[in-house]
Amino acid sequence: MKQRPLPPLNSLVAFESAARLLNFTLAAHELSLTQSAISKSIRQLESYLGRPLFVREKRALALTPTGISYYDTVHQALLQISLATRDIVQWQGEQQVTVMTSNAMASFWLLPKIGEFQDQHPDIELRIMSTDSMSNVRFSEFDVALFYCRTPPEGLAATPLFNEAVFPVCSPGYKEKISPLNTPEDLLKATLLSLEINEEWITWGDWCKETIPNYVASKTRNINMNNYLLVIQAALNGQGVALGWEHLVDDYLDSGLLVKATEQRLMTQSQFYMIEPTLESRPKAGVEQFKRWLLSQLKHDKL
Repeated sequence: MKQRPLPPLNSLVAFESAARLLNFTLAAHELSLTQSAISKSIRQLESYLGRPLFVREKRALALTPTGISYYDTVHQALLQISLATRDIVQWQGEQQVTVMTSNAMASFWLLPKIGEFQDQHPDIELRIMSTDSMSNVRFSEFDVALFYCRTPPEGLAATPLFNEAVFPVCSPGYKEKISPLNTPEDLLKATLLSLEINEEWITWGDWCKETIPNYVASKTRNINMNNYLLVIQAALNGQGVALGWEHLVDDYLDSGLLVKATEQRLMTQSQFYMIEPTLESRPKAGVEQFKRWLLSQLKHDKL
């Protein structure tokens, strides 16, 4: 049977990215194209199908019912093609493992432990890629991802790693300077080092609302940063108090470079997950070895 001509394949790639991100500008950035090129491809695809795929409003972009149904099919088809192509050309190789994670997780938890893995598995080549937002990550770009989130992305296998407790930390010198600095209320006279990212990390506003009665945000002094590494570095430099995530700042607490500003702990609604694509036809040996090693580290952390 003669196959009906397919729509332009470039338009399918543009549609998949725009539908996943619900933003033409972000799709253009992801595909290294201009926003006008993305818009043109989407219009071309809609013209071919004879139906609109997006509802375009002034400040928002949404999928039509047709767009939702079509996205599911196109996304899975492109993912299958990507995985099949990778198997044929051995894009990553059997002993190469690509790990995608946040800058904070990579710097404070994974990298300090990675020497042990290399000693145990010298034949495995690790590729550690960092980004602070999973929304910009394509599922075919990694073997294993480590991210902090409330709900893992759909279509991926997710293994919980650990829950997180959050507490204020600062340098010993800063705690002495602001003394007394023992209760949540005492934090109102300190400079609060704040992380500003569009993810699910607890903010100082969240912390203070939970721990300080009648909290008023305008009473605090803040230094805002968009990277957790900068936040912790500022705390180490004695510039204020940061929110410390238990597993990420443990080494600094053990060494005495940071101390708890107060003993108050706040358990988060989110947790760190090990995330994997679900459509691999055959798990790579290197990936399986890395996963076993990773899970063994959690047992060590609990001891």
